[in-house]
Amino acid sequence: MARIGVYLAHPRPGSFNHAVFDAVVRELRDRGGDVIAHDLCAEGFAPGLTADETETVRPATGAPDAQLAAHRAEVATLDALVFVHPNWWGMPPAVLTGWVQRVLVPGVAYKLGTSDGEPQGLLKAGRALVLNTSDTPADRETSEFGDPLNSIWSACVLPYVGVTDVRRTVFRTVTDSSDETRASWLREARDQAAALLA
Repeated sequence: MARIGVYLAHPRPGSFNHAVFDAVVRELRDRGGDVIAHDLCAEGFAPGLTADETETVRPATGAPDAQLAAHRAEVATLDALVFVHPNWWGMPPAVLTGWVQRVLVPGVAYKLGTSDGEPQGLLKAGRALVLNTSDTPADRETSEFGDPLNSIWSACVLPYVGVTDVRRTVFRTVTDSSDETRASWLREARDQAAALLA
């Protein structure tokens, strides 16, 4: 049975991101996945790094709190990761950026011999799915901004920690979408989640 971590980063209950998160968690569980679901905002995950957490080469020592220690221990056991979040200023929300910086640390998610060396990814998870919402049309996102979220997840973060199969879907534009469109997006999110188990 695949063990999958699903992470939601959106502070407003009832948002479409919450609907995507719920649909993905339900689909994976219905298909027999061992799903660990985290609504990072509802859980009050603290995104701010402490000075002691800024090491990039030496393995992280103790976590400053039990919640962070649990996330670090848990991520090492996962077979796949799912991230659900909006595109805010070309970045994930602060809570998820902080989760990446505080959880995917040396000795947990990667090993780095020197600051200018090549990382060795340590995560067991070989697959990841990123589901984004956006109010920026696709052509503008690409032509004006270069799709920064794609670079963040597919080039900067996930390959660094050993995830080689990175899948990403963007639902856009959300603000003016119809109920029928949103229903079709939820079906697509479930299909994408199911494909992680294939």
